Amino acid sequence: MASIIASLPPPLLTHARTNTSLTALPKLPLCSFRERHNCVAVVVRATGDSSESSTSLSIVDSVKNAWDNSEDRIALVGLGFAAVVGLWASANLITAIDRLPLLPTVLEVVGILYSSWFIYRYLLFKPDREELFQIANKSISNILGQ
Repeated sequence: MASIIASLPPPLLTHARTNTSLTALPKLPLCSFRERHNCVAVVVRATGDSSESSTSLSIVDSVKNAWDNSEDRIALVGLGFAAVVGLWASANLITAIDRLPLLPTVLEVVGILYSSWFIYRYLLFKPDREELFQIANKSISNILGQ
């Protein structure tokens, strides 16, 4: 007990010396396995359609359809493997470029300049934002083949 009081910081140490009756914190009840097994589960479901959930479901459905309708599944697996290898290679390339002395700073300045141009060209005014939205929709429809 004396070692605990001696290790307290000075403000707590003075309070502990004046108050000799230390009270313990109440112990929390422990649940047994049977009590946990008999617990009631509550399931909450959202009502109505959310645009995010319907979009994600349509993406999942399109992937399922592409998998079911493909005649050459080995090629699809190969493309997936190639994508993972490409991601790994690009991460290593970025790490190698980052180790060069001057190149990361130059690329950072180029990125800042391009971002500034993109914001001025597409995001600053409402007609330009609408044009960007149309370009994005057209690209998405070309990718999905619609």
